[in-house]
Amino acid sequence: MNAPQSASTVPLRSRRKAVVAASIGNFIEWFEFALYGFFAAAIAMNFFPGGDGGSLIPTFAAFGVSFIARPVGALVFGHFGDRMGRRGTLAVSILGMSAATFVIGILPSYETLGIVAPIMLVLARVVQGFSAGGEFGGATAFMVEYAPSNRRGLYASWQFFTQFVGGFMAAAVGAGLSSVLTEADLNAWGWRVPFIVTLPLGVIGFYLRLKLDETPQFTQDKQESHTAEAPLREVLRDYWLSMLKVMGLLITGTTSTYMIQAFLPAYLVEELGMSSAQMFTGMLTGMVLLCALIPVWALLSDRWGRRKPLLVISPLLMVICAVPVFALFQQATFLATMIGYIVLAVVLSPLTGALAITLADAFPTRVRYSGLSVVYSVGVSIFGGFTPLIFAYLVEATGNPISPGYYLAGTAVVSLIAALLYREVSSGGASEVAEQKDGAEPATSREGA
Repeated sequence: MNAPQSASTVPLRSRRKAVVAASIGNFIEWFEFALYGFFAAAIAMNFFPGGDGGSLIPTFAAFGVSFIARPVGALVFGHFGDRMGRRGTLAVSILGMSAATFVIGILPSYETLGIVAPIMLVLARVVQGFSAGGEFGGATAFMVEYAPSNRRGLYASWQFFTQFVGGFMAAAVGAGLSSVLTEADLNAWGWRVPFIVTLPLGVIGFYLRLKLDETPQFTQDKQESHTAEAPLREVLRDYWLSMLKVMGLLITGTTSTYMIQAFLPAYLVEELGMSSAQMFTGMLTGMVLLCALIPVWALLSDRWGRRKPLLVISPLLMVICAVPVFALFQQATFLATMIGYIVLAVVLSPLTGALAITLADAFPTRVRYSGLSVVYSVGVSIFGGFTPLIFAYLVEATGNPISPGYYLAGTAVVSLIAALLYREVSSGGASEVAEQKDGAEPATSREGA
């Protein structure tokens, strides 16, 4: 049997090829997933007609229902990803996402199919959520397990970088369509175009992932018979406390992300009367800044460590800024909207730059896919997927348009507590991973992650 290859001995060209291919697939999947939020107003008019336009609450409910399927997908994909490997599991994930997104694009409206149309829409969203449940854990594990020991934070940061680039491109498509189409044409048929083109994108991502080699760490574990027989059971039994801590870290980022990508686009246009073009342009400015800052903070996390100051500073600033930023959005002017998005980008970027490697370090290779998938999917499902619905309900129930800002500040308090409780398992990119079980003494990993 050939000696197992460690990440440190993988040629730089092969390492870059693997991470780039994983990142491209990650970008495609999150681009497809973000489209629904950006075109929520048009979807409301086509599938949930009511009042002068469309009803946002059932549209956001359909957005949220996909997040119920995410943990189920995480269980399935995580199990096979830890038992059989990352490569094939990730390939199936992207194909499922692309097929479901394509179906949304060609689905006839309520006017044509009646109640069948929103039912089919919800089913497509469920498939999207199931597929997304397998993406985060697998892609993050792939990036981390190919990383050199002194650049693990940077390599892992491609996870959130490509997520936001995918969201950025979805917003750019929205801005482009808004600039060349009338509002009526955009709502009638224009919104369908990016959904339809996702199918060939998914096929490209599927092909790229099948061409990859398995990660050296997983290959080593498999050759040495260290793969877990029941990954989920092992995660829940041995790493439950780590799961709670990292889930707490997720809350602020995921709530803010789905406020930015799902709630605000529809809210600013439908409720506050901004033009789609102005809304998308303001959002793009903030997202470009966020994408530019993520790798900078990731590099600093390899030098400084994760907790101080990166995991602490973002939720601390969000506690201070959440209500004022939301009040700024209420101005519904182009300048105020752009400033609001810029502030959010600056506040979120330190946490986002260090978060992926922090989550990966909470689990050893043998259960990393399952651990990452479950903790991320559950956290995002609870605190992200229903964010647009919760925000819309708060505004309607309280009559206070600033009320979502208080909710966002509350989530930041939870993340701040989690960051203060988080115990650093690697310092400045050292090759230590949380191999110890919860309650045990820290141990240096044999895997050289």
